[in-house]
Amino acid sequence: MRKTSSKVLLALFNAIGDIRGRSFLDLFSGSGQIAREAWARGARPVVAVEADKTSCVNLRSLCRDREGLEVVCMDVRRALPKLAKGGYKFSVIFADPPYEYGWIGWLLSSLPKYDLLLKPDGLLVLERSKREDLPLPLEGWNLYKERSYGDTVLSFLCRGEGSPKEEK
Repeated sequence: MRKTSSKVLLALFNAIGDIRGRSFLDLFSGSGQIAREAWARGARPVVAVEADKTSCVNLRSLCRDREGLEVVCMDVRRALPKLAKGGYKFSVIFADPPYEYGWIGWLLSSLPKYDLLLKPDGLLVLERSKREDLPLPLEGWNLYKERSYGDTVLSFLCRGEGSPKEEK
């Protein structure tokens, strides 16, 4: 498991902006660092998805007594349809899959099937290795911002043209 550096964490939330009251999905959550930071900044609800059982146990203990922070312990490939079927809709979907295992391509090809998970003015953020290409162009998606920090790249995507709108 690779933790997001504090520099990337700060850059991520500065780029997203005010998330108070916005819904947040953290895929490949690992230690839950991103989900917990989103919750601390006022995002509600926050859902963290992690497949590793040990990480889930640790994450659940860290998230105990935090209303509005849910931990889903299952593979992302099973979690996405479950969340879609459950009627979840997120303002921000953040994914930090293991680097260079093909997850970025899989996510981008799979998300159209679960399009309802992201609100129309929502934001998709992918954390990836600079050695891992982002397949462009993406039909129906706009890569409106990308930032590099060492080996890490944050790619910010939204639907259509322009940038996502701030929810009020």
